[in-house]
Amino acid sequence: MESPDKTTQHAFENRAPRENAARLEHLMWQLNTVTGCDEAAAKLVWCGPAAVSALRRFLLEGKPSVVYQPRRAAVEALRGLGAKDVLIEYLISRRDIPDAATRFAEECVKNAAACELAKFRTRDVLDVLMSFALPHSRPGIVQALAEFDSLEAIPYFLRALEDDLCQAPAMDAIRRLGRNAELALIMSARTQLPSREEERPSSTRRRAKALELLAEIGPLAESWPLLRPLLEDEDPSILAATARLAVTLGDASARGKAAEKLLTVLPKADWFLRGQIQLLLIDLYPEAEPLVEEEWAARSSLPEIERVVDSTLRILESVRRKAAAAPLQVRKA
Repeated sequence: MESPDKTTQHAFENRAPRENAARLEHLMWQLNTVTGCDEAAAKLVWCGPAAVSALRRFLLEGKPSVVYQPRRAAVEALRGLGAKDVLIEYLISRRDIPDAATRFAEECVKNAAACELAKFRTRDVLDVLMSFALPHSRPGIVQALAEFDSLEAIPYFLRALEDDLCQAPAMDAIRRLGRNAELALIMSARTQLPSREEERPSSTRRRAKALELLAEIGPLAESWPLLRPLLEDEDPSILAATARLAVTLGDASARGKAAEKLLTVLPKADWFLRGQIQLLLIDLYPEAEPLVEEEWAARSSLPEIERVVDSTLRILESVRRKAAAAPLQVRKA
């Protein structure tokens, strides 16, 4: 939002009160149109503090709509006016919106309000965003919290990894924190919710993404004992992510265990994960070779009709071929 033009704002303040009221009324009418809302929001910022109360009423008392652009423009105008308290009041306000499309549109406005609030970078805003983030996983909230680079927000980012819409901004936020998030990521990867016996799919997604982020950050060798138990996990995505860490952190025993478990889950893995497992088996080939050869030999002895449709056999053949073509120093590393 463009900063107020001092000359224009001064001219507004020097008008007669009745003229100013009429001007505000016209701008608020224009704000409530899709084609004119952005221009009206900019002019309302030029009007200075006199526009804050009108914008507050528009957001807090006005009717939400599937056409969310005017309300989003009002949020941007309030940020331009420095009306932090009004933005906080709007963000934490609750309203029952039965219509799903209108509710989604209002969520977009709330996201915008969170992002605009983050530009203030004050402690009270951080506290509001964190208190609001717990029951409301929204991309805008995650993006806003990321602006603070605060370690206090890590639990909210980890929780957001479970949400498909919030996952990408949450991962970006954790990347910004880097090694400061390492221990929290390890504990998240080990935590199955609500329990080990009845883990939710969203919990599995969170744990897999936590391990993916750990691989990007490059965990310390001292962290491996906390991660190695995950080689016993039955979920293919968790196992593959842990095996990736074992390539660089694990000893020969751990790498051999990783290869063994990868071969166990390979037949039930989806096509994307199969590609990852293939690459991991190549990376682990010094320890994986006898296991791959044993599994390949067993599947090669099946009747031809079974071999033709055996996708696992084709992957094993590819692993053997690519590992054999790798430089000797890589295969023996």
